[in-house]
Amino acid sequence: MTKKPLKLVSWNINSVRLRIPNVEAFVAAEAPDIICFQEIKCQNAEFPEKAFKQMGLPHLAINGQRGGHHGVAIASKAPIEILETPALCREGHARVNAVSVEGVEIHNIYLPAGGDVPNPDENPKFAHKLDFVKRLGRHYGKSAKDGTPRVLVGDLNIAPHPNDVWSHKQLLKIVSHTPVETEGLEKARKKGGFTDIARHVHDEDQRLYSWWSYRARDWAASNKGRRLDHIWTTDAATALTDMDSYRVHLAWRGGWKPSDHAPISIEIARP
Repeated sequence: MTKKPLKLVSWNINSVRLRIPNVEAFVAAEAPDIICFQEIKCQNAEFPEKAFKQMGLPHLAINGQRGGHHGVAIASKAPIEILETPALCREGHARVNAVSVEGVEIHNIYLPAGGDVPNPDENPKFAHKLDFVKRLGRHYGKSAKDGTPRVLVGDLNIAPHPNDVWSHKQLLKIVSHTPVETEGLEKARKKGGFTDIARHVHDEDQRLYSWWSYRARDWAASNKGRRLDHIWTTDAATALTDMDSYRVHLAWRGGWKPSDHAPISIEIARP
């Protein structure tokens, strides 16, 4: 009997406690096997574990933080093995966690946004972001050729390609699309031996977005989006991936108190 593939979702939820009704509705509609959350905005003890057990996602890896900032979590139907957290964040923020589920490594990343000024000498947040990107490349470069089915997902807060933003020309000096960021992220991705699934599936001339600002009066009508959320796979994981299954779940950017990010998903065969 052929095993059912793993449906893997990445979602910057922008407060998991506030948006637990959104998560429950999404799980009921889409039946994911694994959800990787970024920006959970709670400590570990505050995470709504009971709700996830009731949803059928009882296996959890939570990396929360005091003060309601940052935080990442992974919820799974199947048992998980918690892996060592890669040391990517020099500030010690809760921005990374990693697990193994049924032979597939899953690394969940919430890369710093970087503030508003794209100058590392003037803006410490931007300097932190660039340092995080360099660390990402160094870390995953060490295991790029180990043959492990590895998937890196998350809100990387960088839109690397010209058609990952609503206007390449107008956003070249805006944090998330500056050349130092986009070139740095692509260098890190290649060093880690990863395929960018969205751009593997879609032509370079197709516009792809996963984030739309809360500031827009009508985000859908203006459609000034950016592709900040990513799914990357090593060669071993790419071979298991159903490329036709890649989705940006646009409808979930709308509705009741939505996150400013839409969830993205892919289906991966179990090794």
